[in-house]
Amino acid sequence: MIHIVFETANIAALEAAIELDETLAGRIVEIKDDYAVGPLLNIYETDGYQARRDWWKDVLQNSPYEQQLDIVDDKLIVHELTSTLNVDENEQLWIWMGQNVHDVCGYYWLMSQFKEYQSRVQVLYLNNLPFLNEKGQLFYPTHLSQIQPKEFLKAKKLARPITLSEFELDPDEWKKICDENEGVRFLEGGKKIVSMPISFYDKEIAALLTKNAQKLPNAIAHILGKMKVRTGDAFIVFRLQELAAQGKIVFVGDWSKGWKDMVIQMPGGNATVIEE
Repeated sequence: MIHIVFETANIAALEAAIELDETLAGRIVEIKDDYAVGPLLNIYETDGYQARRDWWKDVLQNSPYEQQLDIVDDKLIVHELTSTLNVDENEQLWIWMGQNVHDVCGYYWLMSQFKEYQSRVQVLYLNNLPFLNEKGQLFYPTHLSQIQPKEFLKAKKLARPITLSEFELDPDEWKKICDENEGVRFLEGGKKIVSMPISFYDKEIAALLTKNAQKLPNAIAHILGKMKVRTGDAFIVFRLQELAAQGKIVFVGDWSKGWKDMVIQMPGGNATVIEE
């Protein structure tokens, strides 16, 4: 089997589970793009794919991830997966997703391309399911990486083939989302995705900034720790830059040197950094 995940942190979690259960043994593949944000119009066509890459290039400029754009090629991964399925008729795909918009959008983008392999594509959606944490207490994880390795052994029982009905309906739902081409997607529940404007997170991001000047990495960590619905750090910085363009915050520093020494302050404030 080939395991498919949508976040790097999920790889280590699944590898630890495989060490406990050899029946889960298989290659782990990560879909790297975050389809919960950014343009999606004509995403499977050359022009749509390029428009998305150009958008990410702008978002990642001066970030620690700037050089990673060239190694993110989900289209190539899909090509390799279909080639593997064509060569080995016994091979199966296991798509793992947690109850978060990042994973669900990744699922929609991926599964829409595998209809002809219907009986060989399994999905494991940990939707509103309780697991035990390290203290033995019940909790409801939203991301696979939150689950203890031994709990994955229980999760594997949830694997089921994506149905013919899902292969008919889910791609239609995804096409509708792509055609709406909003900047942000939000998970309402189950697999229900709602399109939102690119400014969807701005109010919450602004509210989580302190009145004191602070270094950008500290601000990012605080925002990620407090957000009700998490998004990526690069996207947060992208929106902070928009807030700065609107005059709601001020950046002090040299962007060409990266995030490390950039400082955020309120308009009219001083740049004395309060370490947190």
